[in-house]
Amino acid sequence: MPWSGLKDPYLIWISEIILQQTRVNQGWDYYLRFTKRFPNVQTLAKASQDEVLKMWEGLGYYSRARNLHIAANQIVNDHGGKFPESYDEIISLKGIGPYTAAAISSFAFDLPHPVLDGNVLRVMTRFLEIDEDILQQKTKNKILKKLERYINTYNIPSEFNQALMNFGAMQCTPGSPNCSICPLRSKCKAFGSDRVEVLPVKKKKLKKKKRFFHYLHIHSPEGTLIKKRSGKDIWKGLYEFPLIELESATELKLGEITEHLQDLGVSKKQKIEQLDIFEQKHELTHQTIFAKVYPIKTRKLRQEDDTYILVNSLNEYAFPRLLNIYLQYNLLKND
Repeated sequence: MPWSGLKDPYLIWISEIILQQTRVNQGWDYYLRFTKRFPNVQTLAKASQDEVLKMWEGLGYYSRARNLHIAANQIVNDHGGKFPESYDEIISLKGIGPYTAAAISSFAFDLPHPVLDGNVLRVMTRFLEIDEDILQQKTKNKILKKLERYINTYNIPSEFNQALMNFGAMQCTPGSPNCSICPLRSKCKAFGSDRVEVLPVKKKKLKKKKRFFHYLHIHSPEGTLIKKRSGKDIWKGLYEFPLIELESATELKLGEITEHLQDLGVSKKQKIEQLDIFEQKHELTHQTIFAKVYPIKTRKLRQEDDTYILVNSLNEYAFPRLLNIYLQYNLLKND
């Protein structure tokens, strides 16, 4: 990986935030692109939030990018542009929790703070035969206490953490680990009781909320209407087309579309009976989005709602992944 062996706390921070909800093979290119555009904390702090979100586009979980931008400004304003070196100062930065603070403080500064990611949790629950729910904080705290005792006996905390993470990723894998060649099997309690395959224990997943989005992609010679999402909902800070959200999977009636278009400044005479509707199902951690996009062309568009902006190019704005999929589809269709 391009960040392997790094001692620069800024680069370690960026890599760890990217990998929080992203697979390594996907995050690699984003890491290289992001750090090329923002090679240090000063360039990240100076950028606009829109630019940071645009560079993050496609990675999802956009609160990570917003928090990176806020934390970069914290470092510039509160720490003179120098990345803080203590665990307490690092964890005080926006968007940095115990895992990321431990990773940065151990990898960059060799401080004895154990990391606790999914790989480490799996190794430790098997090694110690802990059959409590690993999603519960009390279980994590129990494992952290053990790790703190272990890491304090090791001279190089960064090596201890990296070795344990790699061991979980390469040897003590989730499904069918090869215990016959494992160097820890003689001391592994789960191996001794033949319980490796049933550990770790996780509680049942929460039922996902279903949401039904109907987007109106209105474009005219004057441009395309878009709006920045705000509030505490998903995709805060990203842009989207005018949205009608329904409570169930019912069809959006033509009259509802017409009424909404008129509110947005589209003439009553606009014909929309034959729309090439684009459909996309989009899975998020706690939600499933069922989206439809209705491309609507109009010769004249009056900007009636000042919460929207009229733009000629969409390339400069960051959109949710499902709308990027639609835009790529639309581009290919019109080639």
